[in-house]
Amino acid sequence: MGLRDSFKKGSLEMLILALLKSGDKYGYEISQLIGSRGSNALSVPEGSLYPVFYQLEKEECISSQKKLVGERRTRVYYHLEPLGETKLKTLVEEYRIVHNAIENILSDSTL
Repeated sequence: MGLRDSFKKGSLEMLILALLKSGDKYGYEISQLIGSRGSNALSVPEGSLYPVFYQLEKEECISSQKKLVGERRTRVYYHLEPLGETKLKTLVEEYRIVHNAIENILSDSTL
């Protein structure tokens, strides 16, 4: 996995965990929130989220629960676990370090 893919994966994990901090959510809802809160500059198809959900669940950072919606439709809601809160703090700290470093380089450049 290249640096760019690794950065995207880490960013997606961070965004999912951050959104779950305010309460349980389902995949489509998370996809829509990333788009709307990211001023539509970030767009993540719902299907791209599931590999990240599965990995976070495997790491016990999140848990999932199926809930019946209507008569026959079920949704999988994801819940932030204590390990996920710890991981979120680490990811945010790492993001801020990288973001500040990039800003420093860009501000010193003549673009």
